[in-house]
Amino acid sequence: MALNNSYDARPVHQETAVGAGVQILLLALIGTAIGMGPAGWLAGLAFAVATWAVLSRALQRSGLRSFGAANRVTLGRATLVGGVTALVAESFQGAPPVTLFVGLTAVALVLDGVDGKVARRTGTATPLGARFDMEVDAFLILVLSVYVSMAMGPWVLLIGGMRYVFVAAARVWPWLTAPLPPSTARKTVAVLQGVLLLVAGAALLPHAVNAGVVALALGLLVWSFGRDVLWLWRTSRVATAPAVPEVRRELVAG
Repeated sequence: MALNNSYDARPVHQETAVGAGVQILLLALIGTAIGMGPAGWLAGLAFAVATWAVLSRALQRSGLRSFGAANRVTLGRATLVGGVTALVAESFQGAPPVTLFVGLTAVALVLDGVDGKVARRTGTATPLGARFDMEVDAFLILVLSVYVSMAMGPWVLLIGGMRYVFVAAARVWPWLTAPLPPSTARKTVAVLQGVLLLVAGAALLPHAVNAGVVALALGLLVWSFGRDVLWLWRTSRVATAPAVPEVRRELVAG
């Protein structure tokens, strides 16, 4: 009798569809609250569709039979990031309500420390979950850098674009894809990017102070990426170095 090893992807795909539905509901609530225009709607809907499509394809490839509580938290964060994306797109035509912008972003940043803990406590940590979490973080930083750059200048975009430049560079230099050792400093710098950009984006401090806050974020990020790239380069040099011939001493019987 042949064993039935078929994989039913419907349960996990249903969760991504629910996530897309919640995203649309959040956009509707934001639109009702602030009278969101076409730019905000298009950006938010594009984010929702892209998240659903990419995540569904990744889940299909991974073969996961359960979405998991940690991924649900990350999906919730992604929904909030979609709302922030819509507000930032809307800001090109007029400043969005600061309270709403700060509130959505702050909750998304706080939840960033929740999904990892949930995954570890429930024993459901997966490479897909870690990648999903990282991509949501990276896109939020990109969106925040776009928002802050409208007041500070295009140099702020270096913060949001640095991770994507690193990914593109890895296609040219494969040694950049090697796994990095765990680093508390790297995690701290990553968390600070969102916090410092949010502080600057809230515009509660003088312009010069906000510029200093953003410059600090960029400096920390350059240091963190530079340190990791240097480590990867040195490691690749050691791995590709020619082996030193072993010197053997023959014992001669006298």
